[in-house]
Amino acid sequence: MTKPIYVLNGPNLNLLGSREPEIYGHETLDDIRDSMRKQAGNRDIEFRQTNSEGQLVDWVQEANREASALILNAGAYTHTSVALHDALRACTLPVIEVHLSNPAAREPFRQTNYVAPAATATIAGLGSRGYHFALDAAIKMTA
Repeated sequence: MTKPIYVLNGPNLNLLGSREPEIYGHETLDDIRDSMRKQAGNRDIEFRQTNSEGQLVDWVQEANREASALILNAGAYTHTSVALHDALRACTLPVIEVHLSNPAAREPFRQTNYVAPAATATIAGLGSRGYHFALDAAIKMTA
């Protein structure tokens, strides 16, 4: 049996659809989850969101044991979390970083990225489509 693909989401992503829609779009996180599950077909997706850094680190460690690949939108923890970076460095599975917006084109504090050096790939600036490109890549990487 094929292991699931984990899709982990960090802080404030539960507010998608209402938080700064001019930047993040009008889709909710539930909309993204539902469309990814349809896209995945018979592949199992474990889709989660937390506002807690420690919880996100725990889930990354769990994914390393239980998943075939990890898609991660770490939200603001991208720019602040050495703990998340360290957990990702310990991963032996493909890690695809996703950002709805393009952090490189935003505020200066978003120029620091602790996730990218530990990720296999990064998709940014494509809105919710980035999740779908990441899922397609994860499926191909684990086929």
